[in-house]
Amino acid sequence: MARLQIIGPNDTRESRKEKENCRHAMSRDTLLILSQVYPPDPASVGQHLADVAMGCARRDMRVVVLTSNRGYNDPSLKYPNRETVEGVDIRRLPLTSFGKASILIRLTGAVLFLIQAVVRGLFTRNLTHILVSTSPPLCSVAALIIGVLRRARITYWVMDLNPDQMVEMGWIKPGHPAVKVFNVLNRAILKRAASIVTLDRFMAERVLRKANVGEKLTIMAPWPHEDHLETVDHADNPFRKHHGLDEKFVFMYSGNHSVCTPLQTILDAAVRLRNDPNLVFMFIGDGTGKPEVDTAIAKHDLTHVRSLPYQPLSEIKYSLSAADVHLVVVGPTEVGVRHPCKVYGAMALARPILLLGPDPCHASDLVVDHDIGWHIQHGDLDGAIETIRKISSTDPAQLRAMGARARRVVDEELAQDKLCVEFCNIIVNGAIP
Repeated sequence: MARLQIIGPNDTRESRKEKENCRHAMSRDTLLILSQVYPPDPASVGQHLADVAMGCARRDMRVVVLTSNRGYNDPSLKYPNRETVEGVDIRRLPLTSFGKASILIRLTGAVLFLIQAVVRGLFTRNLTHILVSTSPPLCSVAALIIGVLRRARITYWVMDLNPDQMVEMGWIKPGHPAVKVFNVLNRAILKRAASIVTLDRFMAERVLRKANVGEKLTIMAPWPHEDHLETVDHADNPFRKHHGLDEKFVFMYSGNHSVCTPLQTILDAAVRLRNDPNLVFMFIGDGTGKPEVDTAIAKHDLTHVRSLPYQPLSEIKYSLSAADVHLVVVGPTEVGVRHPCKVYGAMALARPILLLGPDPCHASDLVVDHDIGWHIQHGDLDGAIETIRKISSTDPAQLRAMGARARRVVDEELAQDKLCVEFCNIIVNGAIP
């Protein structure tokens, strides 16, 4: 334990100030953040946690982050074991990420992270607050153990729900013992947490079915990271020129391609619309669902369908701005278990949205309530073709008006500086009434 330094009469002004700063640092409340992902890892969960971490550090809290020293998607990427960024003390743990090649490999990394996090967390000085999300799902167990033993206040940020997601996807049966264990752990963290934040009303409804925690639950959408989302006009966009998109109407899906967000309806529509010289369908990113796109291109020789890898962060403003309409996909079984974060990037870029997904869902609420796009259902091929043709023939002024409305929603309701401040308030003061 650190010794308390006593300021004596013979101390110089500089030494007094140094000792006062040391004493102040030792007495500050400490926020411990537990997450297997954290920047520079590009995962969205980590980026949002970093925003909150820096926000709390600016409030003069001591903020310590326990995370992995390897990339979550690419474990060949190694990050510094310890560094301080914007006042946040980041401590990266070894042997906690081995990639996502299989569930067993992911589980091994999660368990090793959990064990190390518990040990480190129990010995964190002046621990008063804990922030934990759902990456990995078992991370809440570490928060629960540390919170109980250290009597720290837990804020639980629910960004997805398991075992609900695994059950909805058919990967595991509802009566499986693992489901029962997961739900016991879920109820434990929900009851122990001082504050709970869910991303939309559908997720909140599922949480409330697990435990009666309405008095400490806040619904707060995640903010878009606008610093990388500068809008570039088509005429000035080198990405459009490089990929031959001038005079083309571009529908774009950019981000993770997951089996949870099937693209088949759009791909089938693209096959039927192959003879329209004005249309281009562009799929940027990677993931377990990307072979679905590449197979369709090869099978049907779709020259108007483009498949590209993730673009460098320095180029992202050009690639995303190249779209006329952004495609947002919500899987048929995803409502309430995963949140359609992709929609906010399109809105921040002032682009209309074509939503492929069930109704109602959070994304359909946004599209309908603010008149910022169109909605089609999975499997409705004729409806998709009709809607795509309608969109591509829409007056450009009307498209710009839709995009402007979308951007206005971001500025007025979803701005990062506004929501991040509110989230830090929740950590310190509890749920927003």
